[in-house]
Amino acid sequence: MAAVAETRVFLEVRRRLQSALLVVGEPKDAGLLMDISITPSSLQMKTPEGCTEIGLPAEVRLVPSSCRGLQYVPGDGLHLRLQAQAEFNTKPISMFNPSSRAQGCCTFYCQSCGEVIIRDRKLLRVLPLPSENWGALVGEWCCHPDPFANKPLHPQVNDCFIGDSFFLVNLRSDLWQPRPEVAPAKMSCVSSDTHFKLKPKANTKVICKRCKVMLGETMSSETIKFYMTEIMIQPSERNFPVIPRSQFVQSVIAQCLVELSSARSTFRFSIQGHDGKAYVLLWLLNSDSLVIESLGSSKSITKFPLLEDTSKADSSSAWNAVKVLYQPCITSRNEKLVSSWDNDISVHSLTLPSATCLELLLILSRNNATLPLTLRCMNSFQHFFH
Repeated sequence: MAAVAETRVFLEVRRRLQSALLVVGEPKDAGLLMDISITPSSLQMKTPEGCTEIGLPAEVRLVPSSCRGLQYVPGDGLHLRLQAQAEFNTKPISMFNPSSRAQGCCTFYCQSCGEVIIRDRKLLRVLPLPSENWGALVGEWCCHPDPFANKPLHPQVNDCFIGDSFFLVNLRSDLWQPRPEVAPAKMSCVSSDTHFKLKPKANTKVICKRCKVMLGETMSSETIKFYMTEIMIQPSERNFPVIPRSQFVQSVIAQCLVELSSARSTFRFSIQGHDGKAYVLLWLLNSDSLVIESLGSSKSITKFPLLEDTSKADSSSAWNAVKVLYQPCITSRNEKLVSSWDNDISVHSLTLPSATCLELLLILSRNNATLPLTLRCMNSFQHFFH
């Protein structure tokens, strides 16, 4: 029975394709015979030493008669594909819900330690920032000079502007605010096409007073850019929710990729640090996967430890996953590929604190190692489920 209990099971269900990939790993004792039975709601593995049954979540149903592509991969286990049925809400979860936040006061927390950054802020307007090239579109379509030229977009007191990976918030003198490491320097506009992107001339990092984590950057004397991976925004009547750091980073990055790919039809991303260096290249493959992983019993079915939607805490349920390929770019790795992607207009850049980029690399590397061997690489890229 011990050999069966340690058998690895990996199941990926593609919601749109209504298909599933099942990988049943070898038992610890490689010479042990195993009989595998598939029912619509469970997987059953029998050996001379006993029987183990893995129950699937109620949301997932398999079609046993559709099994095909059966093959044994040494060191990996048994692979097969079959039809599956799964009904899930496909609407992505927004990082910041304007309707719910604009009704009352919000409190900004440092996600790492729970320190209050801005307390009881009434947000009357929560608006998305325009895309990077909106200034060029104004020039193309308007017969008069650009009225927004050299006018950066900064929020007013009760505004919050949402960028690809950050929030822009106006500071008020009656609110405690994070302390920059160095006094803010004058800012200069990068180009006429990116009015809301300002380039700091000096170190303008904003840090948490308690844990010293970088939260964002000062954009002007009244405006701070907070990175989504460092800040949690909650209604003031709620307590600070304790979420493990790695889970929070995974969830934020996954949601950013899904929302950007849907809004801008872009599927390749360059994750850059606030120092301007590229840390990792991500290639989004699909966002409709449901992933279940088990080590042999229904009690061990847990959330796949990657960049998944962490809103579902029930370990017996399936969860949405985003599948990506990735390439690390630190220590001068993949310089030619980075240069090629930098010059490709279809590649979208996301800027995060450099320390968070390193955290993301550790998450990618650690969880890539948990995949079945044959799923870890594809065309020199490493495979990953968010």
